Amino acid sequence: MTLFARAFLLIALLIVTAILASFQIYRVYEREPRSRELAQQTISTVNLTRAALVNADPVLRRQLLIELNESEGLRVFPVTASEVVEPLPDDPLLERVAQKVRQSLGEETRFAYSHDGEEGFWISFFIDEDEFWVMLPRERFEPVFGLQWLGWLAAVLLLSLAGALFIASNIAQPLAAMRRAAVRLGRGQAHEPLPESGAHELRTVTAAFNRMATNLESMERDRAMVLAGISHDLRTPLSRLRLALEMSGADAQTSAAMISDIDEIDAIIGQFLDFARGTNEQKQENDLDVLLSEVAEHYARIGKDVRLVAHELPPFPFARMAIRRAVTNLIDNALRYAGEPVEFEAIMGAGSVAVEVRDQGPGIPSNEVERLKRPFTRLDDSRAGSGGAGLGLAIVERTALAHGGRLELVPRSPRGLIGRLILAIQ
Repeated sequence: MTLFARAFLLIALLIVTAILASFQIYRVYEREPRSRELAQQTISTVNLTRAALVNADPVLRRQLLIELNESEGLRVFPVTASEVVEPLPDDPLLERVAQKVRQSLGEETRFAYSHDGEEGFWISFFIDEDEFWVMLPRERFEPVFGLQWLGWLAAVLLLSLAGALFIASNIAQPLAAMRRAAVRLGRGQAHEPLPESGAHELRTVTAAFNRMATNLESMERDRAMVLAGISHDLRTPLSRLRLALEMSGADAQTSAAMISDIDEIDAIIGQFLDFARGTNEQKQENDLDVLLSEVAEHYARIGKDVRLVAHELPPFPFARMAIRRAVTNLIDNALRYAGEPVEFEAIMGAGSVAVEVRDQGPGIPSNEVERLKRPFTRLDDSRAGSGGAGLGLAIVERTALAHGGRLELVPRSPRGLIGRLILAIQ
């Protein structure tokens, strides 16, 4: 779950809980004045009903009871031995009303929730020695939550959720921007300073991130400049050494061995230069199958058994020279550490293209894969016995990240290694 979703759900839950708690507190504190008002209404109703029955002409009592029922919703019945009554339910409001009514009308006052199957708030009273029941409509004792209450509740909830959304987005947006900037840095792209806005803590973190990214870019530029300078300065004396060796008249075997060493040093210097260049090449629409065919032709001209499994691939944007350099690095590694033959192939996937370079060498231990992707890192076993600066895989990894992909080194069955350069098709 994302930070935005977590923050939104947490804040929304807290706000909704606070609203419900406030509503419950209101109900509790509203219970006492409401019970007092209902008790007073009940006492007045009983007293007025008793007085009306006592003072009414016996001939007109029936008509009086009918008018009370029609106008006030009251029902009056004499207590009988065969009646069936149900007690009041366990409700704090009704208990408070009953307690207050008893304090006024006397402890002998009885209450019922149902009388012979008819529900209501039933109260007993006496006229001389005769006991009667008077029923008040149950609706008077139940809180009324109409559409207006529901509308206000919905409005409060919507405003609360909107506030939660606003707060969560203010927290998550700067962090999301920082995450995107970190991904760009990881791909070797130039850092774009983030706006230092928002809360004090977020401004502080953003400012620290901007300083860190700027320092990293400065260090990378300095390192690239040093590598490029050293590489350039070394190639001039190497060229003089090679020329002097060819003119020295040494025997062919010694001369060939020394020239091979000079070529290897020159290749290492070439890797330094490639690493120093970085990934600043612009991406353009290119044909990967054409590029791979050119690579295969290059190795065929120098007599290397490098086989291309060709496929028709649609054009897509990529940095042509960087991809060519990455593929040739994988093939050169395979030739250096595993020997011939080497096979490579581009495989189309969902939203990506994978260039696989397959050899039949000793492979790489799985626990060493991630370490070997770092610059100037080499194996210590027999696979590392052919020299190299330890920059080839680092260059491939950097190129893959710059194209939204990754470098995978997986074992091949029954023997060998697969170097898989995955490129995102954007």
